[in-house]
Amino acid sequence: MSDPDRIVQSFFGDFGGRYVAEVLRAPLDELEVEFITAMQDQEFLRLYRNLLRDFVGRPTPLLYAENTSREIGGADIYIKLEGLAATGAHKINNALGQGLLAKRMGKGRVIAETGAGQHGVATAAVCAKLGIPCRVYMGEVDVRRQRPNVFSMELYGAEVVPVKTGSKTLKDAVNEALRDWASSFQDTHYLLGSALGPSPFPDMVREFQSVIGRELIEQTQERGIVPDAMVACVGGGSNAIGFFAPLLERREIRMIGVEAGGRGSATGDHAVRMEGGGRLGIVQGYKSMFLLDSDGQVQDTHSVSAGLDYPGIGPQLAYLGASGRVEFTRASDQEALDALRVFARNEGVIFALESAHAGAQVLKTAKELGPGKTVIVNMSGRGDKDIFITAKELTPQTWKDFMQREVQEIEAKEKQS
Repeated sequence: MSDPDRIVQSFFGDFGGRYVAEVLRAPLDELEVEFITAMQDQEFLRLYRNLLRDFVGRPTPLLYAENTSREIGGADIYIKLEGLAATGAHKINNALGQGLLAKRMGKGRVIAETGAGQHGVATAAVCAKLGIPCRVYMGEVDVRRQRPNVFSMELYGAEVVPVKTGSKTLKDAVNEALRDWASSFQDTHYLLGSALGPSPFPDMVREFQSVIGRELIEQTQERGIVPDAMVACVGGGSNAIGFFAPLLERREIRMIGVEAGGRGSATGDHAVRMEGGGRLGIVQGYKSMFLLDSDGQVQDTHSVSAGLDYPGIGPQLAYLGASGRVEFTRASDQEALDALRVFARNEGVIFALESAHAGAQVLKTAKELGPGKTVIVNMSGRGDKDIFITAKELTPQTWKDFMQREVQEIEAKEKQS
């Protein structure tokens, strides 16, 4: 863990802060104090580490992508398999930490927001494990395209509330969660899933997700691997900051964040904040780079991956991009789908659509670096959740036939009952 005296930074250069209504200042102040205290409590840390091992299944493996590396003929590619963590993504590292914090604070209820559903599933699973009632806000559009994750959340006992305002995606789910918290914070913890929002959330999420980078240091040292570059996808930025943070002082390592290039460069067709598309603004309680129109209103976005279409980026990553420590690039919907197919066929690993954006970039970076170098990509989640999207895109007729047969079977059962 980081130095307890510096664990909450609040501001990262011009980015970050706590721009909230007066009613939320008290719960945020309370949360900051409780978080700092907990991170110095050896019993809290022991319980967290034990559950990371026994419940989450850490450490997650570091896989040498031997076939892909050979096919490309460039740098050696390694994959940090966060998708093998319980519930299928890195999100559970933070959900578990905040869930334990909520229990320590005596909160009797947890609320959360989710986009792709990975954070919602992780939160629902943690709440089931810890015995805390859970409500998850999810945009109606995301509910429709991530139905398998909604099923899992409900199976874990969570209440999933579709959000029908605005663009009906992640940013609107965040708004609803903040409204709920403003009226319920006395007995409710808002378990925010990405490294964004008002302070202390960006610092909390970074600390709980930094287990990814710390494990990577141990695994590379054990195997004598010296990374030349690291690549991660960036929506809000929780997997990227957790992957990068413990190695930021290693200036010789290039760090590359990959945003959603979507289906084109027109407004509403992508979610690229750091390559000239974003503007400095204050949205949802923090200052960072956002996709805003000339009136300062949040623009619509698009990505094939529900987890990358958020219009803002976590403040620490925005700062690291502005300072040049982290490079930013983009991958299109099609490049992500192509990369998903490459790693599935070559390595037996199916990336989540979010992570596949990083997969597309690591193929380019490996060629650019050339033989004798090493690049590591963070597979932040696995692709099971995306089957209703990827199958429709990659094998449309076969999937259509399957779905029609499923509907016919359901209708036949209904007639018999």
